[in-house]
Amino acid sequence: MSPTTNGHYTPRDPTLISNGHSNYTNALLHAHTDLDSGAYTHRPLVPGVYVPTVCFFNDITEDLDISTIKKHAVRMAEAGVAGITTQGSNGEAVSLSHRERRLVTTATREALEAAGYHDMPIIVGCGAQSTRETLELCHDALLSGGDYVLVLPPAYYKGLMSNTDLYEYFRDVADESPLPVLIYNFPGAASGLDLDSDFISKLSQHPNIVGCKLTCGNSGKLARIATATNAATPSDIGSGFMAMGGSADFTLQTLIVGGSGVIAGLANIAPKACVAIVNYYAQGKIKEAKRIQARVAQGDWAAIQGGLVGTKSCLQTFFGYGGYARKPLPRPASEEAIKWERAFQDVVDLERTL
Repeated sequence: MSPTTNGHYTPRDPTLISNGHSNYTNALLHAHTDLDSGAYTHRPLVPGVYVPTVCFFNDITEDLDISTIKKHAVRMAEAGVAGITTQGSNGEAVSLSHRERRLVTTATREALEAAGYHDMPIIVGCGAQSTRETLELCHDALLSGGDYVLVLPPAYYKGLMSNTDLYEYFRDVADESPLPVLIYNFPGAASGLDLDSDFISKLSQHPNIVGCKLTCGNSGKLARIATATNAATPSDIGSGFMAMGGSADFTLQTLIVGGSGVIAGLANIAPKACVAIVNYYAQGKIKEAKRIQARVAQGDWAAIQGGLVGTKSCLQTFFGYGGYARKPLPRPASEEAIKWERAFQDVVDLERTL
């Protein structure tokens, strides 16, 4: 049974969280932690749309823009997303120090708490190239107010690792992580490494592995995993395992084959539109869901082509904030910004009608 079924997981060393952290973080942790028993109460994951939030920086210094990070998190919550993911590919985690990663997640939690979204879960990206560093990031995620961790496979030394080595990596992380784990399959960010359905389904039997995100876009793989795990859906909690698609352009397809929802970068721009697909599907209004999905898929194609550079350009143009990615990622020239404005216009128009 997954730890999220009853909302508790007992870590191996609860004393790791006891000292040396901010008053806010300690207060937050004690609200969700019983140090005597070592039981952590997690905000439950529910089927729906999760947004991997982009990270925001000062345009000149490239320091974290904490106020915009907080504002964006609240905008996402107000749009009805089921949860937020920090430190994902859209969040430029690879460009941040460990301290900055902690600050982003802490700021997100503070913003949600201040706005009254006390029950909104935060999934924190924690993949690294060694088991040791991944676990360090998992502990940081807990201390920063995260509820779950999202873990990419290590791929820098891909040619030296067998499937057994990769399996043992995820097993070791799940054994030691103080937070439940979601497996992140994204070949584009892992030197082409593509975890298959048998591999993920086998790992799903670990009691501290509670879901997966498939940015490979393979709906057949997702269907096999959803069936093997009896994944949670909008109409049936099933085992509680979260079989998640990794982009907005196959939200409806994910739901139809038995998946739990999506962790979708386009939700940074059009969260209401993404949520509407799930809501229409849950209500049995498939025609309406298909209509929204078609426009979302077109908008997501712009997001896929432009990556976080295009997404930030869109946010700046239509919502008045966004700024730029950290160097060496490029800052779009004016003609490129116009291109992204045109590409995203329809999905933004849709968002504004909802």
